[in-house]
Amino acid sequence: MDPQQELFSAVLMALKEKYKDTGVGVYDTILPPKDTPYPFIYLADCSESDQATKNEIIGETNLTLKVWHDNIRQRGTVSGILADIKNICRSIEHTAHYAWNMQRPTQRILPDNTTKQPLLMGVLVVGYKFS
Repeated sequence: MDPQQELFSAVLMALKEKYKDTGVGVYDTILPPKDTPYPFIYLADCSESDQATKNEIIGETNLTLKVWHDNIRQRGTVSGILADIKNICRSIEHTAHYAWNMQRPTQRILPDNTTKQPLLMGVLVVGYKFS
């Protein structure tokens, strides 16, 4: 399996397990329908840069995750979900074919005015080195 897809799938499954029956939805590939309750997590994009050696493929993968909330006064909720996601990402050290070393994640929380209702959007970019 492609390294970035293997990581993407591992993070997606871990998030779905963590947020099962909590009211926080987890989505990937396409954004959820308009009537989806907030807050929710969206696995946005994943990039990879790799190099083949004699024995293995090594490289770096970056995964972008977004958290949306429709209550702009609940920044702490968004921050807490981002912290949970980082902890889940830190816990992924191995998948079926690769070893992962999470690098320094970056996050920000910003207003989102793309809808009629003001939203909060948390953006988390997690980088990994893999072998």
